[in-house]
Amino acid sequence: MQNSVDITIDNFQQVILQDSTTQLVMLEFWAQGYEPSEQLAPVLQAIAHKQGANLLHARVDCQAQPDITAQFGVQNLPTVMLIKDGQPIDGFAGVESEANIQAMLDKHLPKPQDELFAQATAMAEQANYQEAFTLVKQAFDLDPNRPDIKLLLADCQVEVGQVNQAKELLATIGLVDQDGYYRSILGKIELAEQAAESPEIIALQQALENDPDNLDLKVKLAVQLRQANQLEEALSLMHSVLLQDLNFQDAKKLMLDMINALPDGEPLKSQYRRKVYSLLY
Repeated sequence: MQNSVDITIDNFQQVILQDSTTQLVMLEFWAQGYEPSEQLAPVLQAIAHKQGANLLHARVDCQAQPDITAQFGVQNLPTVMLIKDGQPIDGFAGVESEANIQAMLDKHLPKPQDELFAQATAMAEQANYQEAFTLVKQAFDLDPNRPDIKLLLADCQVEVGQVNQAKELLATIGLVDQDGYYRSILGKIELAEQAAESPEIIALQQALENDPDNLDLKVKLAVQLRQANQLEEALSLMHSVLLQDLNFQDAKKLMLDMINALPDGEPLKSQYRRKVYSLLY
């Protein structure tokens, strides 16, 4: 993809005012035959090549485009400005090292977690919480302190059955970020906990207390708990059944179905898959 362009009066509006709304523009003011400009140019070109579509490298030949140079008030060469939404947001004058320039760019370029978060948000809006969980968990691993990432992860955790984990994550959200979305997730958690106290589940729990070795009761309770998004408790029960009788009814298939339904990135998925495989092999 072409990510370098020479700025003229003809394309000035397109690049500076329009293209800068969708990507970061690194605007270089240079002059032919001027040693500092020639020294910096290959460094900027190398950086632009590495960034690809995230960065547009725009060059202004100050000798050929004096009006554009004057419009930006450039007094020293080389000068580099970062343009976003038509406005300069950062920059420097003179020759800088590649490391220093990259550090400046890193403050403004989109980060991997930004794209993952955007994708996860889109999936969650479509009620595809398994895909959303996988994406937002990756974003969280990259940036575990961002409140918006934590909130979306907690929301997905509730939807995929990690109610306790969601509660723990919400407990780390500061007061300033306890907005309407935060309160809606709390509401989901309350509903999930109420579902876990349904008459059917309570009756099965009481029956199992009276007959703790009844594998049929364990399977029925596990199914009910899974439907109530109490996933860890359900898997633990199913595992206890397989430990006692690997071939009991459809327990093995039910447990594998529960595991396979978990989103990628969910620790319980790998944890209980290993437990089942250790029994099978």
